[in-house]
Amino acid sequence: MSDRPDLFLSVPRSEFDTPGRSSGLLDVFRWHYLLRLLIRTGVTTRYRNSVLGWGWSYVRPAAQFLVFWVVFGAFLDLNRGVPNYAIYLFSGIIVINLFSEAFKNATTSVVSNAALVRKVYLPRQLFAVSAAIVALVHFLPQLALLLVVVAFLGWLAHVSILGILAILAGVLVVTLFALGLGLLFGAVNVRFRDAENIVELLLLLATWASPVLYFWTMVQVHVPDWLLRLYLLNPITQAVELFHYAFWYPITDAGPSLPLPPDLGINTLWTLLISVATILIGQTVFRRLEGRFAQDL
Repeated sequence: MSDRPDLFLSVPRSEFDTPGRSSGLLDVFRWHYLLRLLIRTGVTTRYRNSVLGWGWSYVRPAAQFLVFWVVFGAFLDLNRGVPNYAIYLFSGIIVINLFSEAFKNATTSVVSNAALVRKVYLPRQLFAVSAAIVALVHFLPQLALLLVVVAFLGWLAHVSILGILAILAGVLVVTLFALGLGLLFGAVNVRFRDAENIVELLLLLATWASPVLYFWTMVQVHVPDWLLRLYLLNPITQAVELFHYAFWYPITDAGPSLPLPPDLGINTLWTLLISVATILIGQTVFRRLEGRFAQDL
């Protein structure tokens, strides 16, 4: 080998020369086979050795709905102030459930897969993306239940293209927003486990910071216009209102006392941009911190 000092210099460099080099979220598409495996594992193991199995996807939101409906609909009499309050309430609850599961699971995804992170190289963003997609899969039974209920109330006779687009836009906005926050807090959580507790607090506030249990005009009468605009630009608030527009308004004669939020279409575009910006910020922080994941775990 000493006689041929240029032997290895003539070997072309390849992508394997620098192990662990990441292209960020772009690697999710390159490693799509592993993403499918993580999603399948997340979906199949959640209810393993469970008697009800996938039935829990219906039982838990149903129990949550009943508690809120009894407390706010019956005891606080919101059932009279908001027509078809049960549909109004449930269409907001399933959006919050989607956000909560995607955000929480994405935050803990890297720590939960510490064994893989320590032993082999793979794009760590896969864990957060798969967690968000698994949450979306678990959201589908709740959406199906809502569709069945509103269908019995005559929703099919009033369904429109705009309504379908509102459903898709609501799901997209809240999923992207949860993924962006999950990347951000998931990266921080590897070093500082306090991030999980912060996420729990944020999820506690999420239900109350969006018009799930109350109507948006109740906020309007108590805050200045600039704060109301910020409130309506909350991606979770926008997703909830899109679901109200798609499911609740078609079967409810709300009248002028319960109007749609102003600039619903424009705000949808703004909140979509906010969600994308959140992903960019989360991805930037994630890539800056992922180099120490193996050591910190």
